[in-house]
Amino acid sequence: MWWVWAAWGVALVCVVAGVLLFANGVTDTVNGALPTKTFAAGEIVSVTVDPADDPVVYLASATPVEYTCSVTGGDGRGLLARMPGSMTVTQGSTRWQAILALNVSKAGGYVLKCGTPQSAGARFAVGPSVGAGGLAGGVAALFLLPGAGILLALVVTVVVLVRRSSHRKRLAAGG
Repeated sequence: MWWVWAAWGVALVCVVAGVLLFANGVTDTVNGALPTKTFAAGEIVSVTVDPADDPVVYLASATPVEYTCSVTGGDGRGLLARMPGSMTVTQGSTRWQAILALNVSKAGGYVLKCGTPQSAGARFAVGPSVGAGGLAGGVAALFLLPGAGILLALVVTVVVLVRRSSHRKRLAAGG
């Protein structure tokens, strides 16, 4: 019967590990998307970006504002595109909203300028996008690891119970 207890102990370890890996994946994904370079409206900044990071331009403003941004440098192919949907990340007390995807063709230095017609104290930032890969890995760990542990425990439990039952029947039959 100790096999059953051991199998359910392994299942418990798998559940705990799955939850921890999920939490770690979510934390790493969100922390990896925090803006890395901030600047005020009207300020011209140099940024180094890599297309592998899916760079994004973020906006932090207490009120809705109109904005314009331009990018130059690198190989001259830096393009700004509106973000599909809505993505926000919080860094301390600042809530950053992703407003533009920075579609660059190669890693390098670029010059970025963003402005607003109103003086609303808007701040801009550049940073990587929230990666779906880390989040998907965390979700997979949340379901696959505990599922495998529980499945193993169920199989061991059934096998042990079936074997004990057949052993008892043999003993009762005098064998």
